[in-house]
Amino acid sequence: MVREGWKGRFFEDFEVGDVYPHPLGRTVTTTDNIWFTLLTQNTSPIHFDHAYASQTSFKKPLVDSTFTLALVTGQSVTDISQNVFANLGWDNVTLPHPVFEGDTIYSESEVLEKRESKSRPDVGIVKVRTGGFNQDGVVVIRFTRTVMVYKRGHAPKIPRPMPGDGA
Repeated sequence: MVREGWKGRFFEDFEVGDVYPHPLGRTVTTTDNIWFTLLTQNTSPIHFDHAYASQTSFKKPLVDSTFTLALVTGQSVTDISQNVFANLGWDNVTLPHPVFEGDTIYSESEVLEKRESKSRPDVGIVKVRTGGFNQDGVVVIRFTRTVMVYKRGHAPKIPRPMPGDGA
């Protein structure tokens, strides 16, 4: 028997005050840090030059903070924006503790607000506060994010080839 998998939350599924511990953690590697830093043309050697970083007060490379933002946002997708119409913004991004190569990052989000869209009847607007923390439970990032999320029955269908369809 084929059973349908998790398809994410729709606008109707969000309730103010709900907290979603996101299911996946991720250990940040040296390769992640160097590739992301260079891919985004961040030229600060604190992220990719171990000899340089060893001379700083941290004594080792810092993980690019925009990688941390991208990672924690990505971890929240399954619970927050799997059915997103559009991201409207990230606000109040704070980085209270550095992330280092080898840290494992986990995250959770709390629903702060939800409302109907004034311009699009097929979506609603949800605002969440997301926090990321390392393997020791130390908060490394906090931010609020506002997303337009489809209402149930209005999201585009994901094509799924059936066995025997030549896929």
